[in-house]
Amino acid sequence: MVDHMLEPPRAVRRLEVITGAGVRRRWSADEKARILDEAMAPGAIVSEVARRHSMSPQHLFTWRRQAKREAGDHPLAFTPVVVAPDPSQAISAAPREAVIEIAVEGAVVRVPPGADGATLAVVLQVLKSVR
Repeated sequence: MVDHMLEPPRAVRRLEVITGAGVRRRWSADEKARILDEAMAPGAIVSEVARRHSMSPQHLFTWRRQAKREAGDHPLAFTPVVVAPDPSQAISAAPREAVIEIAVEGAVVRVPPGADGATLAVVLQVLKSVR
């Protein structure tokens, strides 16, 4: 027989009874992406982000590791963009059409308005594979 008395007898301040298996929380893909973006932001502290979303830091670290592994195939998912005035515009009084310049690994690709997106994708993929 098991004695359920505390020795020496004292008042119990808090008693927590956990019955059954724990409930597994499910996050939607959008919710998970939002939490990951928050955790991967520069200067973010993963433990604090996890605490804000009522999850363990280990769980969030696992998500981050999986996201980094999956992004390994697409390292250029986000690329910084610099908007700068065209110096030749200041010299010439005649307006020119806007051109997008993409600098990749020392090569510059100038994309005029109306360029074919499929062709541009092939050119960028080739530049990416050359590096």
